Parts: sequence; C-alpha cells; structure tokens
Amino acid sequence: MPESDSIVIVGGGHAGAQLCGALAAAGHAARVHLVCEEPELPYHRPPLSKSFLKNAGESPLWHRAESWFADAGISLHRADPAVAIDRAKRTLRLRSGAVLAYGTLVLATGARARRLPHLPPSLCNVATVRTAADASRLRDLLGSHRALTVVGGGFIGLEIAEAARALGLTVQLLESAPRLLMRAVSSEVADHVLATHRGNGIDIRLGVAVGSFELAGDRLEALAVDGIAQAVELMVQGIGAVPEHELASAAGLHCENGIVVDEHLRTSDPSILAIGDCSSFPDGTTGRRLRLESVQNANDQARTALATITGTPQPYRAVPWFWSDQGALRLQMAGLVPPDGERHRRDGATPGNFSILHYVGDRLACVESVNAPMDHMAARKLLESGRTVSPALACDPAVPLRQRLVA
Repeated sequence: MPESDSIVIVGGGHAGAQLCGALAAAGHAARVHLVCEEPELPYHRPPLSKSFLKNAGESPLWHRAESWFADAGISLHRADPAVAIDRAKRTLRLRSGAVLAYGTLVLATGARARRLPHLPPSLCNVATVRTAADASRLRDLLGSHRALTVVGGGFIGLEIAEAARALGLTVQLLESAPRLLMRAVSSEVADHVLATHRGNGIDIRLGVAVGSFELAGDRLEALAVDGIAQAVELMVQGIGAVPEHELASAAGLHCENGIVVDEHLRTSDPSILAIGDCSSFPDGTTGRRLRLESVQNANDQARTALATITGTPQPYRAVPWFWSDQGALRLQMAGLVPPDGERHRRDGATPGNFSILHYVGDRLACVESVNAPMDHMAARKLLESGRTVSPALACDPAVPLRQRLVA
C-alpha cells in the first residue's frame, strides 16, 4: 500500500471511531491510521456525566475491542497526539516525532471544556468533564465531598448536578441566563426541567453573575455570585465546549467556530476533511452554518465522510437529534428548535410525559419529547421523510404520533 493512499484520522472520539468502523466495513481498514490523544481505546462519552459518576465500578465502554482494530489492520497511535500538519508534503507529525503520510486526512478533534476566565486550570477542587480521566477524577471527588456547586445550566451541568444529588450531595447550580438550556430547548421544556430538579432538592439560581474568586493554595475557597462571596467545597464548570481547531488553524485551514467544511465535509484543503464536534458545516435547510455536539452528528458525518473518501460524495443532510438523561427525566429532541414559529403541546399519560411540536408555517421543524420515547422515534421518522402533519392531528392524545406516519 503506498503511503500516499493512507487515511489518517485525528481523534479517538465517537466520530473517529465510527469512521474507522465504516471504513473497515467498506474494505479500507488496512489504509487507516487512528491518532488518539488519550491512552484509552475509543470509548462512548455520553455516560461519563451520567451513570459513570454514580457507579464506582463502572468502566468506560469501548467502541471496539483492541483486537478488533488489530484484526481489521487499523494502525492505532494512542497517547500520541498530532502536533502539526504539513499540507504541502501531506504529512502529519505526532508528539512522539513519528510522521504519517496521508492521501486523506480526517480531523475529528472534538471539543474541549470551556472554563471560567482567569480561573487557574489545576485547582484540586474544581473539575470539568470531557474525558474518561476527567470523569474518573470527578467521581472520586464526589465520593469525598458533601456539597457541589455547578456553574452552567446546560445538559452537562444538569446531568452532573442530578448525579451528585443522587449520591447524596447538597447541590447548587448557577446559571447566568434567565432560564435553563437557553440555546437547546424551548421555554416550556426548560420550565419543566427546572421544576423537576428543584423538586428533587437541587438549588438552582438563574440570571446570576459569577465573578471573582478566592484561592487558598491549590483550592478554590469562594466564588463571587452577584457580587457576594460564596464558599465553595467542590465546583464543576459546565459552561459549554470550545471546538478543537488549533491544529487546523496552524495549518492554515479556514476556521470559524470550528473547522469550516462544505456539504461533503471537505475543509478549505480538499484532501482534508473534518467531522464531529469540531466541524462547522452548512445546514441544507437554512443555509446557515452549524456546529453540533451529538452522537447522531458524529455517526452521520462519519457516513458522509466515507462517501467522500471513496469517491461517491453525498451532501450531509441528516436530521439532528439529541438526548439527555437526568435521573427520571429523559429529554429527546428531533430537529432544531426554530427561533420563531408556532408551538403545540402533545400531552401524554401523565403531566411528566409530553412533547412540544414546533412548526414553521405548515412545516413540522422540531419535536421535543419529555419521557415520551415513542413520540421521539415517530418524530425522527416524520422529519427524515420530509412529511408533515397538522398540529390538530399530531397533538390528538388519543392517537399515537407514530400512527401519523401512515395516516
């Protein structure tokens, strides 16, 4: 195999692992190098902020066993991150000094946790969760502390807050926005999430300003909340993520809130693709650029990347969907909540079981489901098919939404 025919994937997260599986199924595994910053095999990340924190004996769930990579012929480079791309020579240099030649380079570098500005990164009682090592450290900290402060009311902050409360800790969550999940869900769903977590004993404060901090050696002692110093025993920063595009930027690739790609996931250098959390791609419906952090996006972009690599390019047109488990709450979203449009509620059997349907004109654009998994599955199929159904019919509680697929 000539080196110039190699496919080098940078990133051992979900997108990189899925692309390895797709390339192996298509008979191209022997051409593949997978470059991983972490020492672990590629693993599933969603459990890290949920069940993993609650169960001391739980280990990361591997995407594939190490023997699978060996049997497939994929060359694994673990704990050896990429440090530089030479686009003229089509080579990638690793921290070890190894140099990999590529015909196609795929950047699946993911995202890193956003941190509070000016807060030192190595405080012993402050944590973030992006990796298995992060989650293992936080799990140990939760076992030795009685109170937790969570900064950030997005999915990761809420999942960690629920896990800590389930372990018996006193939990306070601070959110600067006027409501939870400001960019992800509708106000109706956010209000339900707020009421549920407050009912379970989590102290949630909205619209607060987190400011200066007080340190004692390598510990955070206090945080200013609305200008008043508040003692901190243990704190988690759950304030979002920043795309990892330094490697791409240093190589001169176009980056803007991620690595900019076209509809076939090619970067500004056609021999380099970007997929997953790090990629900024054009939305086929609105034309605006999106960057999504989800398992669905990683899976579907891996399939699109395979088509591009194998010379049968197809535009990326997948319907986005997401989920978040927060104790007894299961939130599932199909499509993206539009900034305007009409909202219609579809009630389930109990007040804690419902869906919010979003229409733009007469087009069904998004469905948010709370403890309504059948609604979610039906909504995904409806959105993928391009069909729609009137709000009056869709919200009839006497008829399952899935039956509208054949109506």
